[in-house]
Amino acid sequence: MIKNSITFLIILVFTTILCAGPVNAAINTIGQGNVVFVGEEGLDVSAALGPDTQIGWWASAADITTTSPTKTIDLKGRITSFMIGPSEFDGYFGNWYRLNSSGKSDGIAFNVADPQLEIKAEDTTVAVDPTITWIPSGDDIRFKIDTNLVQMASQRASPPLITIKVQGPDGGSYTSLYNAGGSPTSIVDIPVTTRPFYTASIWNMGNSDRYPPGTYTYWAECNVNRMNDNYDVTGKTVSRKITLLNQGVNPLITKPTTVQTTRTLQTATTRLTTVQTTPAGISTTVSTPSLTVSPTTPAPAVPTPSQTKSSGFGVSLAIFAILFGLTAYFKNQ
Repeated sequence: MIKNSITFLIILVFTTILCAGPVNAAINTIGQGNVVFVGEEGLDVSAALGPDTQIGWWASAADITTTSPTKTIDLKGRITSFMIGPSEFDGYFGNWYRLNSSGKSDGIAFNVADPQLEIKAEDTTVAVDPTITWIPSGDDIRFKIDTNLVQMASQRASPPLITIKVQGPDGGSYTSLYNAGGSPTSIVDIPVTTRPFYTASIWNMGNSDRYPPGTYTYWAECNVNRMNDNYDVTGKTVSRKITLLNQGVNPLITKPTTVQTTRTLQTATTRLTTVQTTPAGISTTVSTPSLTVSPTTPAPAVPTPSQTKSSGFGVSLAIFAILFGLTAYFKNQ
């Protein structure tokens, strides 16, 4: 009974090893027509090449049946450990074909692609723009990873592993993040299986002891088959770096400032103006504001008492003058 149990365990262990071996190795095993990415090394392309040892690339719209390839590469001696080097393949994207001994196309070998990698933090507590640069302390955060490397998952039976990098205000790095419940989640070698790929709400900065207020920087990297080591280009094997401000108050809202306004009370300066009135010799002093007044038409003069006469006095004087003249005339006669 014991002997049977031991035999069963040995068989189980070997079976596990045998099953696990191909899965681990599949990430660098390339089948015919599979997509490979610039920067990858150590690739086994024997299944992609079949009996051939050369590959060729034709420019767009070229007839591969009647023309020679634009670029040719000999893989002899490196078929089981091949590198998609930037110097050989950058700018030569698309299908590469097997070449027979005559240099003619013998079917597709693999497709070379330029890797793409982007990441964004999203606030899952409130609905906000996913391109956030500020997070209220205590809100839950998830990450959205967008990459064409996900094709590895379906073609190589092994998904690409993406590592999220987080750097704190003090320059320290995090390998795991804590959610609102205090549970940690590793952010190293995350298997990405869909495009886009979303993590769970794995980060909550409400604990100020663990995540002090300040600016955090995050980005993503992929080093599958040492592609990042060989092709460290932003947006390709490493995403652009994004800053995330952790604080309780929206930085776009500023406190009102107190502005001291001094008012100067200006008092109109007055001057003494002497106005000549009639009767003559009598003056009146009045105080008027020192203001500029546009000239106006002078009012008609008001007659003084000495210029005013009664209506009967003029007639009597005229009659008296006539009588006086007649008396003087007749006296002379």
